[in-house]
Amino acid sequence: MALKIRLARGGSKKRPFYSVVVADARAPRDGRFIEKIGTYDPRLPKDSENRVQIDAEKAAEWVRKGAQPTDRVARFLSQLEVDGKPVVTWAHGNNPNKGEPGKKAQERAKEREEKAAAAAAAAAEPAEEEAPAEEAPAEEAASE
Repeated sequence: MALKIRLARGGSKKRPFYSVVVADARAPRDGRFIEKIGTYDPRLPKDSENRVQIDAEKAAEWVRKGAQPTDRVARFLSQLEVDGKPVVTWAHGNNPNKGEPGKKAQERAKEREEKAAAAAAAAAEPAEEEAPAEEAPAEEAASE
Protein backbone atom coordinates (compact mmCIF):
# COMPACT_ATOMS: atom_id res chain seq x y z
CA MET A 1 0.00 0.00 0.00
CA ALA A 2 1.48 3.36 -1.08
CA LEU A 3 1.14 5.96 1.63
CA LYS A 4 1.05 9.73 1.17
CA ILE A 5 1.30 12.55 3.65
CA ARG A 6 -0.97 15.15 2.11
CA LEU A 7 -3.48 17.92 2.71
CA ALA A 8 -7.20 17.18 3.08
CA ARG A 9 -9.36 20.24 2.50
CA GLY A 10 -11.93 21.33 5.02
CA GLY A 11 -13.64 24.61 5.81
CA SER A 12 -16.41 26.32 3.95
CA LYS A 13 -16.47 27.92 0.54
CA LYS A 14 -13.81 30.64 0.12
CA ARG A 15 -12.47 29.84 3.63
CA PRO A 16 -9.99 26.97 3.20
CA PHE A 17 -8.64 24.96 6.09
CA TYR A 18 -6.52 21.87 5.63
CA SER A 19 -5.73 18.81 7.72
CA VAL A 20 -2.35 17.15 7.24
CA VAL A 21 -3.14 13.46 6.98
CA VAL A 22 -1.48 10.15 6.22
CA ALA A 23 -3.61 8.32 3.66
CA ASP A 24 -3.51 5.61 1.05
CA ALA A 25 -2.52 7.17 -2.28
CA ARG A 26 -5.64 5.67 -3.91
CA ALA A 27 -8.05 7.24 -1.39
CA PRO A 28 -9.93 10.44 -2.31
CA ARG A 29 -8.37 13.76 -1.28
CA ASP A 30 -10.92 14.52 1.42
CA GLY A 31 -11.89 10.90 2.03
CA ARG A 32 -10.57 8.06 4.12
CA PHE A 33 -7.24 8.58 5.90
CA ILE A 34 -5.14 6.60 8.36
CA GLU A 35 -4.06 9.31 10.78
CA LYS A 36 -4.35 13.08 11.14
CA ILE A 37 -0.96 14.54 12.07
CA GLY A 38 -1.56 18.28 11.82
CA THR A 39 -3.36 21.30 10.39
CA TYR A 40 -2.67 24.13 7.93
CA ASP A 41 -4.62 27.39 7.79
CA PRO A 42 -3.53 29.43 4.73
CA ARG A 43 -5.63 32.43 5.79
CA LEU A 44 -3.34 33.21 8.72
CA PRO A 45 -0.25 35.41 8.22
CA LYS A 46 2.92 33.58 7.19
CA ASP A 47 4.70 34.46 10.42
CA SER A 48 1.88 33.10 12.61
CA GLU A 49 2.75 30.04 14.69
CA ASN A 50 -0.78 28.66 14.22
CA ARG A 51 -0.57 28.67 10.40
CA VAL A 52 1.11 25.24 10.22
CA GLN A 53 0.87 22.84 13.14
CA ILE A 54 2.30 19.37 12.50
CA ASP A 55 3.35 16.72 15.01
CA ALA A 56 6.98 16.29 13.93
CA GLU A 57 7.44 12.98 15.78
CA LYS A 58 4.49 11.34 14.04
CA ALA A 59 5.51 12.77 10.66
CA ALA A 60 9.07 11.44 11.05
CA GLU A 61 7.71 8.02 12.04
CA TRP A 62 5.49 7.85 8.96
CA VAL A 63 8.33 8.96 6.69
CA ARG A 64 10.49 6.17 8.15
CA LYS A 65 7.66 3.72 7.35
CA GLY A 66 7.76 4.85 3.71
CA ALA A 67 5.06 7.52 3.45
CA GLN A 68 5.82 10.04 0.69
CA PRO A 69 4.91 13.68 1.41
CA THR A 70 3.42 15.83 -1.33
CA ASP A 71 5.40 18.91 -2.42
CA ARG A 72 3.49 21.34 -0.18
CA VAL A 73 3.70 19.05 2.87
CA ALA A 74 7.39 18.35 2.18
CA ARG A 75 8.00 22.11 2.32
CA PHE A 76 6.34 22.23 5.75
CA LEU A 77 8.18 19.14 7.03
CA SER A 78 11.56 20.51 5.92
CA GLN A 79 11.11 23.31 8.46
CA LEU A 80 10.48 20.86 11.34
CA GLU A 81 13.33 19.14 13.13
CA VAL A 82 13.47 15.83 14.99
CA ASP A 83 16.74 15.01 16.77
CA GLY A 84 18.40 18.05 15.17
CA LYS A 85 17.63 16.95 11.59
CA PRO A 86 14.82 18.08 9.30
CA VAL A 87 12.06 15.50 8.89
CA VAL A 88 12.32 15.74 5.08
CA THR A 89 14.80 17.46 2.80
CA TRP A 90 12.97 19.63 0.30
CA ALA A 91 14.42 21.34 -2.76
CA HIS A 92 12.69 23.95 -4.88
CA GLY A 93 11.43 22.45 -8.15
CA ASN A 94 12.54 23.77 -11.53
CA ASN A 95 10.04 23.84 -14.37
CA PRO A 96 11.18 26.52 -16.84
CA ASN A 97 8.37 25.68 -19.29
CA LYS A 98 5.59 26.34 -16.78
CA GLY A 99 5.43 30.08 -17.50
CA GLU A 100 5.43 29.76 -21.29
CA PRO A 101 2.17 30.31 -23.18
CA GLY A 102 0.38 27.41 -24.86
CA LYS A 103 0.67 26.40 -28.52
CA LYS A 104 -2.26 28.51 -29.75
CA ALA A 105 -1.01 31.61 -27.94
CA GLN A 106 2.48 31.08 -29.40
CA GLU A 107 0.96 30.77 -32.89
CA ARG A 108 -1.04 34.01 -32.42
CA ALA A 109 2.08 35.83 -31.21
CA LYS A 110 4.01 34.59 -34.24
CA GLU A 111 1.23 35.80 -36.59
CA ARG A 112 1.26 39.24 -34.89
CA GLU A 113 5.03 39.48 -35.36
CA GLU A 114 4.70 38.56 -39.05
CA LYS A 115 1.94 41.16 -39.59
CA ALA A 116 4.00 43.82 -37.83
CA ALA A 117 7.04 42.98 -39.97
CA ALA A 118 4.92 43.09 -43.14
CA ALA A 119 3.42 46.45 -42.13
CA ALA A 120 6.86 47.87 -41.40
CA ALA A 121 8.12 46.66 -44.77
CA ALA A 122 5.07 48.14 -46.52
CA ALA A 123 5.56 51.47 -44.78
CA ALA A 124 9.23 51.56 -45.79
CA GLU A 125 8.56 50.80 -49.51
CA PRO A 126 6.39 53.86 -50.41
CA ALA A 127 8.97 56.20 -48.91
CA GLU A 128 11.57 54.83 -51.32
CA GLU A 129 9.19 55.18 -54.31
CA GLU A 130 8.33 58.83 -53.50
CA ALA A 131 11.94 59.99 -53.56
CA PRO A 132 12.50 59.36 -57.31
CA ALA A 133 9.15 61.03 -58.11
CA GLU A 134 10.31 64.23 -56.39
CA GLU A 135 13.55 64.26 -58.38
CA ALA A 136 11.78 64.18 -61.76
CA PRO A 137 10.05 67.59 -61.42
CA ALA A 138 13.30 69.10 -60.19
CA GLU A 139 15.04 68.00 -63.39
CA GLU A 140 12.27 69.52 -65.53
CA ALA A 141 12.57 72.82 -63.68
CA ALA A 142 16.35 72.82 -64.16
CA SER A 143 16.01 72.30 -67.92
CA GLU A 144 13.76 75.37 -68.34
